[in-house]
Formats: sequence, C-alpha cells, structure tokens
Amino acid sequence: MTIGRALRLGVRTAVLVGVLALVYLGVTFVQVWQATSGESHEPAEAIIVLGAAQYDGRPSPVLEARLAHAVELWEADVAPTIVVTGGKQPGDRFTEARAGFTYLRNQGIPEGAILREEQGANTWSQLAAATVLLSRRGIDDVVLVSDDYHAYRLDRIAHELGLQAQVSPIDPGLSARGRAQAMVRETAAVAVGRIIGFRRLVNLDDQLSSVRSLGLGPVG
Repeated sequence: MTIGRALRLGVRTAVLVGVLALVYLGVTFVQVWQATSGESHEPAEAIIVLGAAQYDGRPSPVLEARLAHAVELWEADVAPTIVVTGGKQPGDRFTEARAGFTYLRNQGIPEGAILREEQGANTWSQLAAATVLLSRRGIDDVVLVSDDYHAYRLDRIAHELGLQAQVSPIDPGLSARGRAQAMVRETAAVAVGRIIGFRRLVNLDDQLSSVRSLGLGPVG
C-alpha cells in the first residue's frame, strides 16, 4: 500500500468515526431530552428523593421542589415510604438527608414513613446507598424524584444497580441557557457512562476534580 493510499484510508476512517460519534451523541441527546417529559404515578414500594444543597438545615429551592413532589406522590398513595438522600459538605452542620427529613416531617409525613441515607456525595453513591438501605427491607420497586434533565441518567444508574425504577421528574425552573448547559452535560455524562459504566464515570470525575484542585490543569 502506498503512503498516499494509506493517508486517504486513514482520513476516511477518521471521518467515519467522527460521523458515528456525532450520531451516537445525537441519539443520546434525544433520549435525555425525551426523558425530561416522562412522568410516573404507578404504585411502588418506595420513593427516593435525590439530594441537593441545603442551607444550615433548610432545603435549597431545588431540594425543596423535589421534596414537595415526593409529598404529592406519597399523598397520592404512590408508595408508603420516602427515602431522603445526601450527605453534607465540609463545614455543614446538617446533611441533605436531614434537611429533607425535617421538611417532610413539617409537611405531616409520619416519621416511620421516612428513611434517611446520609452518606452519598453524588447521584451514584446516593442511589447505591439507598439501594442497600431498601434491600435490607426487601424493597427494589421504587419511584425516583430528581430534576427532569437528570431523568435518563438516573434511570440508567438505577438499572445498573438492579432497581426496578420509575422516574417522576420535576421542572427545576432553569433559564433557557441553564437548561441548554444542563442538557449538554447530561448528554456527555450518559454517553460516557453507558460505555464505561456509571460508577467508573463517578470515579473518573472525582479523579479529574482532584487534579484540578491541585492546580495541575486538565488531564491531557
């Protein structure tokens, strides 16, 4: 094979790989976008609320919206148990789960109907810990509550963890720009996570964050 022919073959291969990658990302984006309009009120055994920021024991607007939706589901008899998730950031006095627990109690949810997972620092670890918590009670049929742009990845993580999951998303009220950025991030996360596994994706993100925190810049 001549050098010129080899170069042409290499260029064609690169173009084909690029086209396939764009198609893959495009399909993934559509799947993420379609999941934002999903809704589920089918009966389940538990409702899992994904954690978000809290301010000294008070849920942030994002977390409060998730918790309020969980209350609606509980009152509609979708499931008898609500699991609140999320640990705390350095310096915090309260975990996200504790803030969620207090909010639910103030809304009239009985203490016996609420379970807390207080260690998770990200979506995967929160859901994994909640899965262990529920498995001890023989529960794997759940409804997941989080932001709508997050629904598809959440469903895939739940599947990876062996849960029988439905997603009941909420509209987080993002601006048009914020929603576009969230959709792009989610598309990238799902695209990579489906290839390497979502647990490995979390580990990779943690490693990159550690490198950035040391001032070493992006990994090449």
